[in-house]
Amino acid sequence: MTRYKINIEYDGTNLIGWQENLDGPSVQSLLMNAIEKFCGVRPTIFGAGRTDAGVHAVCMTAHFDLEKYFDANTVMRALNFYLINEPVSVLGCEIVSDDFNARFSCTARHYKYVVLNRGASPVLEKNRVWWVPQKLDVDAMRVAAQKLIGNHDFTSFRASECQAKSPIKTLDKIEITTDGNHIVFELSARSFLHHMVRNIVGTLVEIGLHKPYDIEKILSVKNRSAAGPTAPASGLYFIRADYATTD
Repeated sequence: MTRYKINIEYDGTNLIGWQENLDGPSVQSLLMNAIEKFCGVRPTIFGAGRTDAGVHAVCMTAHFDLEKYFDANTVMRALNFYLINEPVSVLGCEIVSDDFNARFSCTARHYKYVVLNRGASPVLEKNRVWWVPQKLDVDAMRVAAQKLIGNHDFTSFRASECQAKSPIKTLDKIEITTDGNHIVFELSARSFLHHMVRNIVGTLVEIGLHKPYDIEKILSVKNRSAAGPTAPASGLYFIRADYATTD
């Protein structure tokens, strides 16, 4: 048995998310289809994150096992051949030890969220940003964001369907930068709750619009209704997963 680690990018616009189910094409199902066409077997693929419908990835890490040996470059070229007309591409492939797990070996996950803050709606970036036409107060969002860094009970930023055993997470980084009309939120943690990034961004944007949200109070009440709306999936990108070692 050989374990393969792959890094992939994908446009989640027309996908139902990472997880395979009967509702439509997913990242997982497209990859499994490609493997099956390549070597006749359909192994389960495990990803570093389970992104939702409409969420994109710059470099998502995943792993799968094959009984028959193929060199890593052959696997990458074969998968990309069968994915050529799909919104998924394999950026790299390597053979790793059996104890490597794309999900459980991960030491940090990094996301970014992109807001287009201008009066005109997006055309070239449609489905790739959250368009907010009202002027946002970036400084106010930065001040509020700093209160989220560290170890907290993030119940107020957790989706009702979240299956995590505990709402307590440690947010290692949240930075807000600007580039022209774009406002970019960068968040890093070992793991996130379901919709945690989108709920944080949705709340910070409300603060940027000078809505009366108080981060410390939101955290303390531990109630999803206390925080702002869930930001659209279109602006969210899984950037990368970190690992201590793959050997």
